Amino acid sequence: MNLALWIAAGLLAAVALTGGVTKTFVPREKLAAAYGGGWTGEVGTAFVKTLGILELLAAAGLVLTAALDIAPVLVPVTAVCWVLLMVGAMITHGRRGESAFVVLNLAYLALAVFIAWGRFGPESFTG
Repeated sequence: MNLALWIAAGLLAAVALTGGVTKTFVPREKLAAAYGGGWTGEVGTAFVKTLGILELLAAAGLVLTAALDIAPVLVPVTAVCWVLLMVGAMITHGRRGESAFVVLNLAYLALAVFIAWGRFGPESFTG
């Protein structure tokens, strides 16, 4: 179980890192032209950059806090925050008729729920 949780956290951290780097460093106009990124053309640059920074923090919170044994309780807390972020992403993509991205976000949400459940429960870092 512990190994499965580490793998799930690593996968989700990779997703968060990729999304975070993209939203933080790629110009909003370029993001808006990309497949699935049209929503970025409808919001401000500061909002997109803020989401990017939050995703970078999520990547760190999902693996580094536990790997370095610095407040490992942040792993499940970060996973819960990721669930909330994915709900927002699913609503956004759903309103835009981008059902493939809704399903993808649902998969990320499921990974985050698994991590939160596992790390708050049977495989917490405190026990």
